[in-house]
Amino acid sequence: MNPLLRNILAVIAGAVVCLFVNGLLISISASVIPPPDGVDPSNLASIKAHMDAFQPKHFVFPFLAHTLGSLVGAWIAAMIAASHKLTLALAVGALHLAGGIAAAFMIPAPVWFIVLDLAVAYLPMAWVGGKLGSPRAR
Repeated sequence: MNPLLRNILAVIAGAVVCLFVNGLLISISASVIPPPDGVDPSNLASIKAHMDAFQPKHFVFPFLAHTLGSLVGAWIAAMIAASHKLTLALAVGALHLAGGIAAAFMIPAPVWFIVLDLAVAYLPMAWVGGKLGSPRAR
């Protein structure tokens, strides 16, 4: 396969897997850690109206979704890529980070969570995934 095409497909596959992992963890989060009383986790208006009732435990699954999404998506991209494995893994993390920045503006959250999430969950985990998916130098 053409290396350029393979690299493009690696980023696409990594991004799709990243979004799948993220969505899966977000979708099961309410069954593992129930939201505060009166919150409909599928309704953004409900989340915004009750944000003061959220405790730190309610941010565990969003953080896991973002970290594991970036980690696994970047790992997939690095595994598939023909070259520039770490760069392409970081590209998946950057795409996910762009979504995280957008979500930070749309979904209210405590400042501590936004800072932690944006600083740790996306690019650092994509870097780890890229390293895990790249062959070791001998």
